[in-house]
Amino acid sequence: MIQIFGTTKNFDTKKAQMWFKERRIPFQFVDLKEKTMSRGEFESVVDSLARTAGSRADAVALLADKKSKDYASFAYLDDADKEEKLFENQFLLRLPVCRNGKNATTCGLEMKIWESWR
Repeated sequence: MIQIFGTTKNFDTKKAQMWFKERRIPFQFVDLKEKTMSRGEFESVVDSLARTAGSRADAVALLADKKSKDYASFAYLDDADKEEKLFENQFLLRLPVCRNGKNATTCGLEMKIWESWR
């Protein structure tokens, strides 16, 4: 089952939901304003992205939304602290975060990758 983590007011999250609906691909939407990712979910997302990005630090860099108003408080942290900061403040995430099981994860709009999830 595909999971979409995002917020109802985020335009990219809305686009992702429409993309999956139009293709009749079932998904579960998790509104981060109501329920944040658990530690296990977050670890799974980072691990999955690290497999394609090359390292956990690269995965964390991909997950961070550089346009976020809080990005400045994140950008200058040590790599070791960035992952914890993202977990604590999930509104810093680049949305939507989409998971297809535990092995495939994207952040942002990645329709080409989603095509392979059908």
